[in-house]
Amino acid sequence: MIRIKAARKGIVTAEVREAAFSEGLDAERLAEDISTGVTVIPRNSIHNIKPIGIGRGLRTKINANIGTSKDRVSFDDEMEKLGVLVRHGADAVMDLSTGGAVRDLRKLLLKKSPIAVGTVPVYEAAIIAAEAYGTISKMTPDDLFHVIEQHAEEGVDFVTVHCGLTRKAVERLRDEGRVLDIVSRGGSFLLEWMVYNDKENPLYEHYERLLGIAKKYDLTLSLGDALRPGCLEDATDRSQIEELLTIGELRDSALEAGVQVIIEGPGHVPLNQIELNIKLQKEICKGAPFYVLGPLVTDIAMGYDHIAAAIGGAVAGAAGADFLCYVTPAEHIRLPNIEDVKEGVIASKIAAHAADIAKGVPGALERDRKMAACRKNLDWSGQIGLSLDPERVKKWRSEIPLAEQDVCSMCGEFCAIRKVERALKKKT
Repeated sequence: MIRIKAARKGIVTAEVREAAFSEGLDAERLAEDISTGVTVIPRNSIHNIKPIGIGRGLRTKINANIGTSKDRVSFDDEMEKLGVLVRHGADAVMDLSTGGAVRDLRKLLLKKSPIAVGTVPVYEAAIIAAEAYGTISKMTPDDLFHVIEQHAEEGVDFVTVHCGLTRKAVERLRDEGRVLDIVSRGGSFLLEWMVYNDKENPLYEHYERLLGIAKKYDLTLSLGDALRPGCLEDATDRSQIEELLTIGELRDSALEAGVQVIIEGPGHVPLNQIELNIKLQKEICKGAPFYVLGPLVTDIAMGYDHIAAAIGGAVAGAAGADFLCYVTPAEHIRLPNIEDVKEGVIASKIAAHAADIAKGVPGALERDRKMAACRKNLDWSGQIGLSLDPERVKKWRSEIPLAEQDVCSMCGEFCAIRKVERALKKKT
């Protein structure tokens, strides 16, 4: 029985109990939230991974993207990236491969990953169409749905599907006069197909077919935002909202069918518009889990986009976003390397943790309290263990002369913590 229907029947499954236990929550309450679509557990019925919940009242989760491009294909590198992102706390990984034997890499990732795996099937469908026909415009709806079902039957846990990009939305885009029309790769593939074929988006027109595949494998649909803003100038415009309204309707249809849905959100948003975007999505999509790329709060942080995204992610998470997609320092420049992946995950973890503290997630502040106690006691081993990157802290501590290792080398003998403690203990 698929997850939502089991929850509606009052059945609290083992996976729901496990996900609830990891959050310190009541399993019956989590099952109720799954039944109403405000929480999801993205796990394919044939993929044996630890279940996690994404949604109302839960810890803010993060996703890390990996994958090949035509210019760089190395399975070893991608598996090393997987190890790094899992070690540093990513809750899910998405394979965005567009180069090499993409199916073979996906199968390897599904075999090796202990966390939820997501994909964007239209990428592979576009590759196949380009190889078979010379252009994606000659892809058939059957070609696309065949790839989606293939991903599902291999065990993929969630898929990004740009169902809200309709012909009406494309006309709105034409009239909008955006600076950057579409920056979504999947969205650009579908727009090209729609324009050259003068037809409706097959993911929208044949949405019932998509729901049928999802039900068969308990596949979670991540309703992608093809019209997400790619620069601050385009944020929260009519094109974005047009697509969001359609996605809200598609969310209702999915929930009625018993299919789990995540809503994807904007990429580049000014800091003062982030809370508005979260509230709009939550209202239009009736509290469905919200998955945001960043969002990036400035367009000029190239080389440091993980910082711009962490700022936006913290604000978005505090306002109610449930799932953050990491951004690496290499965003907008090149395919991320292993170190970029690590930097991106840690930046996103900081954002998610800061958001959880702000929205009062149970237990979120406890780690910080422990860190403060370790600092007061000059307990460097404890501080290293509580940090998000123990390897870096340990390395930097090893560079401090042995005689000064009870304090940090910035303050040294003038350590405020040590001086105050000694002064307060002094007898008068």
